[in-house]
Amino acid sequence: MDWLYPLSGLLVGVIVGLTGVGGGSLMTPLLVLGFGFSPATAVGTDLLYAAFTKAGGTVAHQKKSNIDWRIVGLLGAGSVPAALVTLYVLHRLGPASAHFNSIVMSTLGVALILTALSIILRGLFQSSARSREIVVNTTISTQAAVNTVIVGLLLGVLVTVSSVGAGALGTLALFILYPRLSTRQVVGTDIAHAVPLTLIGGLGHAALGTVNYALLGSLLLGSLPGIWIGSHLSSHIPERVLRSLLATMLLIIGGKFVL
Repeated sequence: MDWLYPLSGLLVGVIVGLTGVGGGSLMTPLLVLGFGFSPATAVGTDLLYAAFTKAGGTVAHQKKSNIDWRIVGLLGAGSVPAALVTLYVLHRLGPASAHFNSIVMSTLGVALILTALSIILRGLFQSSARSREIVVNTTISTQAAVNTVIVGLLLGVLVTVSSVGAGALGTLALFILYPRLSTRQVVGTDIAHAVPLTLIGGLGHAALGTVNYALLGSLLLGSLPGIWIGSHLSSHIPERVLRSLLATMLLIIGGKFVL
């Protein structure tokens, strides 16, 4: 089975590179349903996996000035405290508790369904944003700032429990809250925010003993070249078809987890 882990990382990396959808919505269900890992181990390992892969994306986007750090700060103001509180609750439950895995399974199912819906809706917002130039030094209203912190709070809980939502749900929220930003800025800002969130979540799960480090290394071995391959193939494969298939698959898998 060992060789299947880097292969899975490669395939997920290619899909992430092609569609831009976060790896958590693909990797976590694969680890649970495909390889039989416990939900807690799948989530914990995937959070650290996401932190490493998204860190590279943050560096690339920063070089192109695609990150609005003010928005990252607002998201983090909600997500980081929420992640810490959520980790405390999970710690109190204990990873061996039946309630622990039950909460993870149910939250994972809901997160996958929401991600599938956001993939569909994101296409509508992304189409209207593609033609815009990057907007810099725009004023963030008080209401937008408050809403951004609330979005961060919700993402903090959802991502810490399920490892899903930082990508598709985060970008959809930013498209709605900041319609003047270009697609590149929305994606770059969302990736930058996901790094501290997934890192804190991953380290918290590591403290709980729900991270498989050998598995993490195998996944990274395959996913890093996979993302590079997918990003280069993206211009040759219809994105709309891929997103439709991906959304359908996530709806089915999410329903399975919920039921």
